[in-house]
Amino acid sequence: MYEVILKRFEKPDEVRTFEKGKFELVCLGGMTIGRASYDPGWKWSEHVGKASGAKSCQVEHVGMVISGRATAAMDDGRIIEMRAGDIFYIEPGHDSWVVGNEPYVSLHFMGAGEYAQKKM
Repeated sequence: MYEVILKRFEKPDEVRTFEKGKFELVCLGGMTIGRASYDPGWKWSEHVGKASGAKSCQVEHVGMVISGRATAAMDDGRIIEMRAGDIFYIEPGHDSWVVGNEPYVSLHFMGAGEYAQKKM
């Protein structure tokens, strides 16, 4: 028998919330896929990293921007801006923030399980 699994982000398996944003996770087929939703003014170092004391995000990301714009600032000084339709790879060692007054939404196909985890 062939298995088919359908899931939607409207009913995620897990939701990780933080000030000005949330990260929803759906697990299927051995993968964890995330949807990041950030409000204008959101910044990783302030709204996610500060709670853990981390100065930069150490998660490797592969994803796609659905709407809005965000900047990724690498620890080595490189800065890129991502906008709707961009497919991205971002290596560990970066900060990120929403650009402009529109909410930012992206899907994450790699790194989702490790992102914004609560430390026990």
